Amino acid sequence: MLKVIVLGAAAGGGFPQWNSNASPCNRARSGDPAAPARTQASIAFSGDGERWHVVNASPDIRQQINSTRELQPKHGLRSTPIASVVLTGAEVDTIAGLLTLREREPFDLFATAQVLEQIDANPIFEALSREIVGRHAMALDEPLTLQTLEARLFAAPGKVPLYAEKGENPAAVVENGETTGLEITDGDVRAFYIPGCARMTDALRERVKGADLVMFDGTLWQDDEMIRAGLGQKTGRRMGHMSVSGQDGVIDAFSDLDVKRKVFVHINNSNPILLADSPERTQVESDGWDVAFDGMRIEL
Repeated sequence: MLKVIVLGAAAGGGFPQWNSNASPCNRARSGDPAAPARTQASIAFSGDGERWHVVNASPDIRQQINSTRELQPKHGLRSTPIASVVLTGAEVDTIAGLLTLREREPFDLFATAQVLEQIDANPIFEALSREIVGRHAMALDEPLTLQTLEARLFAAPGKVPLYAEKGENPAAVVENGETTGLEITDGDVRAFYIPGCARMTDALRERVKGADLVMFDGTLWQDDEMIRAGLGQKTGRRMGHMSVSGQDGVIDAFSDLDVKRKVFVHINNSNPILLADSPERTQVESDGWDVAFDGMRIEL
């Protein structure tokens, strides 16, 4: 059995974003039931319901733990059922929460060598003592045994973190371990968590085809969404994300992959699929997709 909990469903900045005065964010602040607030993207998974593995340490991880009974301490004065944290990249909204986990509670940290290099390069992360929390480099496509489950990181098309951009083409899409997806299996079912993806490739199509669950990048509804809304000057492609809609969008890319359950995660506050009463939400649901929310639980 595989248990998955969505700890956070939103992209960087969360929903509502702290400095956004846009209508959707104000609806979330007001408690509108059609616009529930969401924290920044992360999931937890377990094979036995006792030991849990967190994927991506969001800046909201303290709130997420306090809102999730499965992740709260159960023994002694201090403890945690979190056995490990697995990172799919080194963006701020993926690694910043590690600093919240610095209270000398042992767990394992897994990521590609490229992601660990970004963490190692910043001395503030030494607050997470290496004597207590082991840092383990995972080779791409190499299986990792986590209790009754097997997990593996694989290269996903993406880009280096924003703070690490440099050179003549800082937003170049690469498939070298800077951005990864995570495959989880118990031997019977296959689940994927891919919160960032710049494009669909033949290799990725073959990997996820026929999966029991795919949780996939739903950052923007359309590529120029933030420009149209006056929220920024970057397209989704420039940020390393596919669009949900349109030709070459996520819905189109998954239309013939026979995935049993498809869930959008890492959803930007500008994306109208966050709103239960939007026509865009109606469209994604009619196309067989769920929109993740904090506290969503899935058992396979």
